[in-house]
Amino acid sequence: MKRKGKKFQKKTSSLNKLSLFQKTEGRFNRSCPLSLKNAPIIDYKNVSVLKRYISENNKILSSKITSVSSGKQKKLTKEIKKAKILGLL
Repeated sequence: MKRKGKKFQKKTSSLNKLSLFQKTEGRFNRSCPLSLKNAPIIDYKNVSVLKRYISENNKILSSKITSVSSGKQKKLTKEIKKAKILGLL
């Protein structure tokens, strides 16, 4: 069927603009707290620093939650495991 006198126009709604796969403008970048100038040293003897990166169930928190860089996260996990084995945590 042909339409009389009007060309086909696509309807746009606000829901079409939103998508699950689009990046939102509200995201923010966090810098690694262990890469700053006066950052604490990651060591198995520094228990107060290591406790910040452990949950209540003594599990290591992911880097997505703590915003730690991947290199520091690997070092952090090694030191937490050392402290757990020695009974410091």
